[in-house]
Amino acid sequence: MSANSSRLLISAVRTVRCQSCGAQPLRLAPLARAYSIDSPTLIGGSQKSQAIQKLEKLSNSHSLTHRNLSAVASSLKGQYRPLSRFDFLDVGEVEENIKKALTCRGLRRFIVNPDIASLIADHLDSDLSENRAVIFECNPGPGVLTRTLLNAGAQRVVALESEKTFLPDLQALESSLDGRLEVVHCDFFKLDPIGKGPMKPPAMFTEKLFNDLGITEVPWTADVPVKVIGIFSQRNERNMLWKLIYALYERLSVFRYGRVELIMFISEKEYTKLTANPGDLRQYQALGVLWQMACDIQLLHKEPWSSFVTTSKHGGPAIPRSMFTNDHLCLVRMTPRRDLFTGTLTTSNSATLVMMIKQCLAKRKAKLVDRLNAKTTAWQQHVSEDACSSLRSSSRGGVRAVSQGSWSPGSGPKLLKQLELPEDIFTGHIYPEEYKHLFQAMEHSEEFLQSWLYEEILENTQNTGFQ
Repeated sequence: MSANSSRLLISAVRTVRCQSCGAQPLRLAPLARAYSIDSPTLIGGSQKSQAIQKLEKLSNSHSLTHRNLSAVASSLKGQYRPLSRFDFLDVGEVEENIKKALTCRGLRRFIVNPDIASLIADHLDSDLSENRAVIFECNPGPGVLTRTLLNAGAQRVVALESEKTFLPDLQALESSLDGRLEVVHCDFFKLDPIGKGPMKPPAMFTEKLFNDLGITEVPWTADVPVKVIGIFSQRNERNMLWKLIYALYERLSVFRYGRVELIMFISEKEYTKLTANPGDLRQYQALGVLWQMACDIQLLHKEPWSSFVTTSKHGGPAIPRSMFTNDHLCLVRMTPRRDLFTGTLTTSNSATLVMMIKQCLAKRKAKLVDRLNAKTTAWQQHVSEDACSSLRSSSRGGVRAVSQGSWSPGSGPKLLKQLELPEDIFTGHIYPEEYKHLFQAMEHSEEFLQSWLYEEILENTQNTGFQ
């Protein structure tokens, strides 16, 4: 269906809903869907506008109260009227959106196809209609997804745009939406940098961002307060995943305000590693175990790389090279678990859990009992492996090697027996929840001497950039 036809249909819906004429809402015949959520590619054919589907749902619902557009328009004759929830925002044609996206000179990936934007909105349908969480959109660029979310019923979208080129159009849209859209010159992926002092956008501290938006902390067991939507940068995707998981376990940065949910496009390669199962000794790594332990991870959709526009100042490859299958970007929902923190696992000792899992899975073919009994060596990882240096660097530069010590000297067999695990089991065969139970058992073990761990971890976390 063309854009002009969509507007004519929407105009018809508004007209027949006029209460002064007493007419019944117009029943629109269903049209064929242009794509399948289960299919990684889009197919041809006519498409029913997502905005029209929303309008039908709202028109036929007597449980929701909303303004009658005709009544409001007649009362504001000759006056400026901000756009209401019934005004359809034109998301533009693909070619037009591509031109806008290509004005960005940095390495970024953009959503330019309205069908992909509608697919994302479909997965947020209940949250948008029930007006639950605030939506943070990371680097919206031309604003295709921004407008689609608003058309789908989103009542509060915060566009965090790092590129000044896109700010004027987004700010013009913001001024016409009566508070439903807020535009901030900010890069979500540069929140909470290391150090103190003046902060220059797009870098920003989370505390300032949330205070300016009027978003307050909620208990960890409360509903999700914020949903973050975007695309991870292919340049530092893994580093960002490490930075976020550290912040999650210590409830810092955005997670200080509650169970912030991430709905992000990530590479198929990283998604495979995040969701790998025990026994897959190539893919099953510490980062995946930590994310699986902390969050419910749900794959919503796979989309080929070619569906996105990639810009690069130096003309870099649109698809990163990989020895693993990496043909798609995966839309993944990561929801922090309500029961992550218990009486045993807290924000005070969670850094110790992270350290334990990293050390155990450094050698996935090693026996767990040997790792528990062995002397602990230096806890130093290369910067490219994770974001440890970004979060744990002190003013003297980097994470220090920890002192020699033991995780649980001599008590390894006792712990494994308590957890009903084979004494010869490999570290790469332990499920994430079993690692959590292991840590809890160690916390209650009289033999587990951990004072040196806390001393070293505290020293290395005193100068983080989090506020």
